[in-house]
Amino acid sequence: MKSGFVSLIGRPNVGKSTLLNSIIGKKVAITSNKPQTTRNIIQGIYNEKDTQIVFVDTPGIHKPNHKLGKYLNKQAYYSIDDVDTILFLVDASVSLGLGDKYIIDRLKQVNKPVILIINKIDKLTKEQILLKINEYKDLYPFSEIIPVSALKKDNVKTVINVLKNYLPDSIKFYGENDVTNKPLHFLIAEIVREKVFNLTEEEVPHSITCYVENIDSKKSSININVVIVVDRDSLKKIIIGSRGTKIKEIGILARPDIEALLGKKVYLELFVKVIKNWRDKEKYLSEFGFNEFE
Repeated sequence: MKSGFVSLIGRPNVGKSTLLNSIIGKKVAITSNKPQTTRNIIQGIYNEKDTQIVFVDTPGIHKPNHKLGKYLNKQAYYSIDDVDTILFLVDASVSLGLGDKYIIDRLKQVNKPVILIINKIDKLTKEQILLKINEYKDLYPFSEIIPVSALKKDNVKTVINVLKNYLPDSIKFYGENDVTNKPLHFLIAEIVREKVFNLTEEEVPHSITCYVENIDSKKSSININVVIVVDRDSLKKIIIGSRGTKIKEIGILARPDIEALLGKKVYLELFVKVIKNWRDKEKYLSEFGFNEFE
């Protein structure tokens, strides 16, 4: 039996959550084409007969503009220090930037294997992939360099096989049927937040959060109330939409994913609540599960 903890780090929007979902084979982390979708450390648990890999998905490392942003960076840094191996993801379709160099400088302070994952290779030719590998290989002594397409699941199995060589433990940390460490209410709220991300313009998603207010489980169905928190009245109007069309659309898209998660028919009600400047108020950051790392 071999096991270990592996962190996924990188700038926002490089595909960390997409890779995690591809590896696990189930949706344990929400995805979006907008940066900073992930806000919590989410563990995805990969199981084989004699292997267990606990993947730690982290918020993208970025320049913070509020207390929530500082918290997200702290989470990412915490995951670097508290795992056995690091997967550093970069977006192959964009140029090497200051954000990538900043993370590489941070990695020079750790003493553990770092595997470079060059993601989104489906957007490149073979020659461009080789150029991208050469661009990164002299910046840091990576233990391995693996080009992948998390979206198309190209080379994802290679990532698993390579990681097996870096697992230091010999015990199972989770049950063989576990796929994540997150509770049900968190996963439900995240599904709703994902739909808000995908249905609203750039400024809206980062100003909202979601939480489950009530779950009433019956024999063959389940009633769920989810609150969408925004930081100003104008956003509440956007989320609700003209005659409630937007919030209805959010619910229509979220319901099938929640039903797939629960295996039951779901009756979903969504509400919108305004809490001004919640991202800068420690009371609400704590209440919504964003607890500071010391």
